[in-house]
Amino acid sequence: MADRLRPADLAEVVGQEHLLGPEGPIGRMLAAKRLSSMILWGPPGCGKTTIARLLAKGTDLFFQPISAVFSGVADLRKIFDAAAKRRRMGQGTLLFVDEIHRFNRAQQDGFLPYVEDGTVVLVGATTENPSFELNAALLSRCQVMVLRRLDDAALDKLLARAEGDAGKPLPLTTDGRAALRAMADGDGRFMLALADELFALKDSKDLDPSELAKVVQRRAPVYDKDREGHYNLISAVHKSLRGSDPDAALYWVCRMIDAGEDVTFLLRRLTVFAAEDIGLADPQALLMATAVAAAYERLGPPEGYIPLADLVIYLATAPKSNAGYAALGAAMDAARRTGSLMPPAHILNAPTKMMKELGYGKDYAYDHDDPDAFSGKNYFPDGMARTQFYRPPERGFEREINKRLAYWARLREKKAGKKVEDGEEL
Repeated sequence: MADRLRPADLAEVVGQEHLLGPEGPIGRMLAAKRLSSMILWGPPGCGKTTIARLLAKGTDLFFQPISAVFSGVADLRKIFDAAAKRRRMGQGTLLFVDEIHRFNRAQQDGFLPYVEDGTVVLVGATTENPSFELNAALLSRCQVMVLRRLDDAALDKLLARAEGDAGKPLPLTTDGRAALRAMADGDGRFMLALADELFALKDSKDLDPSELAKVVQRRAPVYDKDREGHYNLISAVHKSLRGSDPDAALYWVCRMIDAGEDVTFLLRRLTVFAAEDIGLADPQALLMATAVAAAYERLGPPEGYIPLADLVIYLATAPKSNAGYAALGAAMDAARRTGSLMPPAHILNAPTKMMKELGYGKDYAYDHDDPDAFSGKNYFPDGMARTQFYRPPERGFEREINKRLAYWARLREKKAGKKVEDGEEL
């Protein structure tokens, strides 16, 4: 059915009006009859191959399709030679490369002279982020066109065409029809395959969502654990947690689990979040993250998902602070700038007579002997101004830390004989 219903004209392509419409970049190219090389980037089943085929038809170019999975340098040489001969005879070539990201960097470089001199108009298709998978030289010669996953409106149009082709409605209730769209997950080709299965059923009873699930299988989520989908979803988890939205964070975590993500990876990232984005605003967050990791190791799935969910909710609802993370970065920068400055002599140990004679440990104040348990001495290197790296916000437990720091600052001024803010000598 997907092949029978393949659009014969670009106007029949659904869900990509932002590219193909009169004001879209591809629509303007076709109107001017001037087609540039491009990369079609989008999820499976959104129409990349169909668009490429129709672009060749709409510009009177010879359509030459290849797959990067099954083709090598020898195949490309033959294609370029044939395209050069056609060009001499006045016929242009649209070279459609499916899964173009599968070609390595050296193979991608092989396209450059033929794209530059117009031997071929290159149309590459990829499900992966071109900025990660294609080299800069090739990208600079191609426009990247971002195709969208098919939304419910576009999928409904495809279902209507399928029903017109079959001459009968799909055996689905209203809820069952919505469930079918959800199963397709934006993949038009997969949805038409599901429709084909439903039309072949002998029982004409309209199926609700639960009955539909027994008859057909849902599409596996688009997700590569080492590619962009993986990084997009873990980014969504982090940003939702940072935004204190436990419901969104749980949703993205479940999306990753459902797609087959390694839960130990999730737990590592949640532990990082507890330290980086919550820190001392709630010191229990890091302890809970490590405890949940141990609990998951003991329980495994699916019971281990329960403490994982608790952790996600805890982190999302905890007070947020990146003051410790920021302090680490600032202190590291200062350490690199100041190089090999020695600690002040008074805090150096003096285990030998010579070291004592050199002033090591001289005038050291043992803080516990001070009535306030705070000597107020300088612990920065001589020649380096005292710097405040850690600036806690007035949130969570760090509110208490702020009080301590302010108290010690006043004591430090008192012991240095300075005046406090109200002008009184301390």
